[in-house]
Amino acid sequence: MSITLSSFLQQLVSNPALLIIVLLTLGVILVNGWTDAPNAIATCVSTRAISPKKAILMATVFNFLGVFVMTIFNATVAQTIYKMVDFGGNSTDALIALSAALFAIVLWATAAWALGIPTSESHALIAGLSGAAIALQGGFSGINGDQWMKVIYGLFMSTVLGLGFGYAVTKVIEAICRTMDRRKTKVFFQNAQVAGGAAMAFMHGAQDGQKFMGVFMLGIFLANGQANVTNFVIPIWLMILCSLVMALGTSIGGYRIIKTVGMGMVKLETYQGFAADLAGAACLLASSTFGIPVSTTHTKTTAIMGVGASKRVSAVNWAIVKEMVYAWILTFPGCGIVGYVMAYIFMKIF
Repeated sequence: MSITLSSFLQQLVSNPALLIIVLLTLGVILVNGWTDAPNAIATCVSTRAISPKKAILMATVFNFLGVFVMTIFNATVAQTIYKMVDFGGNSTDALIALSAALFAIVLWATAAWALGIPTSESHALIAGLSGAAIALQGGFSGINGDQWMKVIYGLFMSTVLGLGFGYAVTKVIEAICRTMDRRKTKVFFQNAQVAGGAAMAFMHGAQDGQKFMGVFMLGIFLANGQANVTNFVIPIWLMILCSLVMALGTSIGGYRIIKTVGMGMVKLETYQGFAADLAGAACLLASSTFGIPVSTTHTKTTAIMGVGASKRVSAVNWAIVKEMVYAWILTFPGCGIVGYVMAYIFMKIF
């Protein structure tokens, strides 16, 4: 099942509930642009391989391509997020709970952005939806355990592969270029970093774009009283809209996260920035191919840690890493509780 742009616009004008859920969803996507999308271009900007404005434009284009291409070949990430929770058969109550979850995600992510901590929007999305579903159902019956296990696999996969790939790619590059002139290789790796940033942006669209479009489609169906839709097709107009809103968020507040990830955690040379981008993109490609929802933030930052550790353990600023790890650990219970409380309040009010 899908929806055309003309039909969507007609419903948007005539259905206030749909307008509210669309605004909240776009708000979450915008905040994702603040907090997650900058990770894709953090390293190529921090090493000055490309200017921030050009990097944001590049991220916009490749986010869209990632959404478009991966959705054509494999849309299972969107389906996983869509099926992760069950808001029940009452579409009105389900819409209220979904609105509360999205509101909670915006609150959580904005607070993290204000502190300059690259928290995961993917984890916040999953936690917020789950907390709202628990509040609505009065227990864990609204949680789909099979789909949640994919999140656990993804958390483990992104950590291990990010660290391992970052370390291994750096060592391979150093071995290949050991006898080469550093001045000549720097020009090559500057260009390679731009390509690596584009690859990261592509995979960010493939992963995070699908997640939020799955929620967008859920909101459309619930606003139209369709609580039992199990299969859907993501329209092209939604892919374009998602990419543009993400880009807007990145242009508004992305530099704070770029500074934390690309500059504060590890001081990177151009070849190391390329190694981090290549490792992160490879991890995201593997997880997307198997339909496992993972965090772009988690994957990219662990890849950078692996790159730093390949030089020496002390090359990594572990104080910043500790802050990020605390944010990752707190996101699931923290945003889940906020989602639960917001859903409880929303159901009392509405």
